Formats: sequence, C-alpha cells, structure tokens
Amino acid sequence: MAHPTGAHIVACALRDLGVRVLFGIVGIPVVEIAEEAINLGIRFIGFRNEQAASYAASAYGYLTGKPGVCLVVGGPGVLHAMAGIGNSHANAFPLLLLAGSSETHLVSRGAFQELDAISLLTPHTKLAIRPPSLEEIPGVITSAFRTSWYGRPGTGFVDLPADLIQGTVEDVSDIQATRPVPDAPRSGADEAKLSQIIQLLKSAKAPLVVIGKGAAYSQAEGAIRDFITKCELPFLPTPMGKGVMPDSHPLNTASARSAALKEADVVLIIGARLNWILHFGDAPKWNPAAIFIQIDISADELARSPRTASLGLVGDLAAIVPQLTRGLSGWHFNCAPSPYMSHIHKSAERNEASALSKAQVLKTPMTYARVFHIIKQTLHSLSPPEDGGIVYVSEGANTMDISRSIFNVEHPRLRLDAGTHATMGVGLGYAIAAHAAYNGTSPEGHAGSARRKKIVCLEGDSAFGFSAMEVETMARYGMDVLIFVINNSGVYHGDSDNADEWLAMQAKTTSSSGEEGGLRSTSLGWEVGYEKIAEGCGGLGHLVRTEEELERATREGYESERVCVVNVVVEAGKGAKLEFGWQASRKKGKGAKL
Repeated sequence: MAHPTGAHIVACALRDLGVRVLFGIVGIPVVEIAEEAINLGIRFIGFRNEQAASYAASAYGYLTGKPGVCLVVGGPGVLHAMAGIGNSHANAFPLLLLAGSSETHLVSRGAFQELDAISLLTPHTKLAIRPPSLEEIPGVITSAFRTSWYGRPGTGFVDLPADLIQGTVEDVSDIQATRPVPDAPRSGADEAKLSQIIQLLKSAKAPLVVIGKGAAYSQAEGAIRDFITKCELPFLPTPMGKGVMPDSHPLNTASARSAALKEADVVLIIGARLNWILHFGDAPKWNPAAIFIQIDISADELARSPRTASLGLVGDLAAIVPQLTRGLSGWHFNCAPSPYMSHIHKSAERNEASALSKAQVLKTPMTYARVFHIIKQTLHSLSPPEDGGIVYVSEGANTMDISRSIFNVEHPRLRLDAGTHATMGVGLGYAIAAHAAYNGTSPEGHAGSARRKKIVCLEGDSAFGFSAMEVETMARYGMDVLIFVINNSGVYHGDSDNADEWLAMQAKTTSSSGEEGGLRSTSLGWEVGYEKIAEGCGGLGHLVRTEEELERATREGYESERVCVVNVVVEAGKGAKLEFGWQASRKKGKGAKL
C-alpha cells in the first residue's frame, strides 16, 4: 500500500465524520483534497466564488442540523470565505471551513497566497487551528467539527499548509483514528425557574409564543407543536421560524403582528433573539409592561437583553419545551372570551383584506403584490403547501419583505432568507445547499411528506447580481432550481419609468460636462436580460411582463428538470421614499427613511 498523503487523510477524516457533501472552490494545493474526497464517495460541489460556497455550507448546516463543510484555497480564498464565517456566527449555523495555506518553511518570506489565517480568524470563529503533523490531522478536524456544532453553533476553521496536504505518512498505524461525533447532549431547564415560568404563563391574559429559526434548526417542531396545541397559546413566527408551526394554524398571529406585539403581556421566546427583527422588545412596538421569557442554548444570548436575563432558560428546546408541556398539563389558555384574541382576529381580518386588495391591482408593469399572488396561486396548484414540496429562498429588500407574508409554509426549514445579518448575496448559495440537502443521492434534510423538493428563489434584481454566476453551478450539477428575478431596475426601487428616460439619465451620468439629473446611487441597468444567464448555461430563461406570461413561465419552470430564470419586470417605484420598517428610528413608531 502506498504511503497516504495528507490530502487522503483529510478526506478519510471527513468521510468517517459522516460528511456527504463538500462545498468549495479548488486550487493548489486543496484540489488534491477534493479529488481524494470524490474518490471516497463524498459529493463535491464546485462554486464560482468562495463567498457563495461558504454561504451554502453554512445553510447546509442549518438545514441538516450538522456542520456544513467548505473547502477553499488560502489567502484570497479565506478572505472571500469570511463572508460565510460572519453568516455562520450571526445566524448560529454550524460551519466547518478547511483552507489551504503556504508551506510552513516559507512563512514570513512572501510565499504564494501567504496569510496568517489563524490570527485573522480566531476572533471570528469558535476554533481556529492548524494540525501540528500529518498524523494528527484527523483529531484536529474532528475537534473543529465538534466545536462548530456543540453549544451555540458557529464556525470551526482548520488551516492546512501545503506541505501537510502533499506530505506522506510512513507508518499508517501512526495516524489518529477518526471517531464519529455523537449528537450534542440535550440539557433541560432548572426546575425552580421552570415552575416560576409556568405560573407566569398560567396567569397571562395575553400570552404570546415567538418561534424563531433556532427552533427550526434544533428540529424541535414535534415538541413545539404538541406544546402549542395542548396549551392553545397564540404564536408568532419570525421570518425563518415559519413552518415550525404551520402558517395555516388558527393560533398564528402573523397577520396581526403589530397588534400581538402591542398587547402581549407574557412573551415566551423559543429559538429567537430580541434583536432588530423583534424590535429589541422595546416600546412602542411592544407592550412596555410585557414580561419576556427566553429559551436559548447559550447563556450569553440571554445576557444581551435586560428584559430576558432574569427569566431565561438555558438549554435545548427539544428538552425544555416538553418540560413546559408537562408542567402545564391540564391547563390551556382560554381564547374564546379573550379581548386580546378578539383584537388579534379583527386586526388579522383587516390586514388580510388589505393584502388581498393590493394583490388584485391590475396594471402594467405589474406590482410586487400581484406578481407574488400569481406565483403563489400557480405553485400551490402544482404543490400543495401541506406536502412541503417547495423550499422558498428569498432575498432583496422589497422582494423579501413583501413575499414573507404571502407564501405559506407548513413545515420547518422550508424558508431561507437574508437572516440576522440581512445579508444580500446568500440566495443562490442557499438554493444550492437546499437542493443538496433535500434532493441529493443520500439527502440529510427532511421536512414535510414530499421527499423531493422544488427549490424556488425569489430574488430582487440587486440581490441576484451578487452571485448570479452560481446559475452555472446549478446547471453543471443538474439542479432544477426555479429562480424569479423581480426586476425593477434598481436597489430598493428604480428611477425611470421607461427606457428613453433611463438612457437620458445615463447620458447625463457619463457626460464629461457633469450634468445634473443623472442616474442615482440606487440605479441598476434598465430591464437587464437576466434570463439570458440561464440560457447561456443550458437552462431555461423567460422574460415576462404580463400575468399570462408569468403564470406560464412559473408552470414551465416548476416542471422543468433544468435551472430556470424567470425575469419579471415590475413597476420601478420611481420617486418612492426609501423606508425599511425593521430599522429602529430615533422617532418612536417610525422606521428609518434612507
């Protein structure tokens, strides 16, 4: 038997840890690791940019509940992949990042792509480490894998110098064995504090359970559904918490979000954080007298907000929620005579009527609401939401914000968006991760009864531009992703109503005389032909302007076995104010105007 190389040892360690998919971009010397991994049966998905690859690996960790693995070259590859590290940290997604580096004997001499990645990444990862020898590679990779996963998830980083990757081991018996990492132990709650919280819930006149993406990641939906059903507690999902409880559930307050926040007196937060997405728990969005109870895997998270520190429960949702259910056995919140629930129902009726009214507006170019209504109706006719056959990936300011409440999700881990960092550019990487998690040869993701899932991207034209070349990645690996690019020719909104107007503004911008009235900072190209990217890669492309064209393209794209980009021209929104409702403002009750 030939002496094993470091690359082979790395690949064997990944295989023995149960890694089935490896995301990344190869180059010298990590290409040898990728090739060894492929030879061992690990699927390698090669991207066009390390940023998208690292986003995909982090999302794969979220969808499967185990660390996603990304492989990149050293130096600039690591710098590009730092986007995924930030995404992993902000969203608490488990990520194992492996990177090559220059030969150890050339450190400090200006070696090829030399970078002290350990020093750079230590503040941003849970563990950044370099194997001291080839024999110890398996133990180091296992340690980084486990650290990224246990406790609050984050990133484990392993630096792999070229001389370790390309070196050989004389005696195979000297190589450390790789042992599978068991699931993290599940810890329950302190009984005394649990008893106090149970009494608070029983005494509440306006209880509210907030369900975040941490609940989806922990795969605690069975326990949470049992808890909500038995205790009859109204709930509010965060954008990526949708589906832990079905959106169609009668106790879902999402359609009356503002009313629920303002009136709730006891709030139980499950797998979410009191950050900007939940307005920090502050008035006037929230009832100033509300009592907050937070369950989180990390005590550090409870310390972030003074409103949750005293009533926080540290532990695993899958262990603590059943404790709450048992403690509340025989009790349920009486919704029928509750003024709180009456207000929520009335508010929901008004908001849903308003949303329906917006969806019925007929004009050319089409509105966002009308476009999403047509897409939803068509997709639901092809795949009923209760089957869980569609994964929605959404990014872009207007696209993400408006579509969030339109597309129902009945099962967890079927909606991905820009997340806690509001990161634009994650969409196509996330879509590739979802396809790999649910539709691979040995899928590790599960949600709903439909085994195979159609991945549907709802992309603003600005957001799509961050990683548009990953359409080629999808085409290369036969991923039948359906991508809608909502094209208003701008960031937030466009600044022209027709091509002649846009061209006149462009002429002023490019003029050497510096004329006023040129393109604004939010301008993008006028009605760019994004669909041609898919066509150029062997996929399907549709440019649509009418309802009939949109319905036909949606149906054809859903049924296609190739990647499909549907370029949907919508109203530009010229002259509209830039507002972001989530953003805190100095003036209470108002979102920031940008």
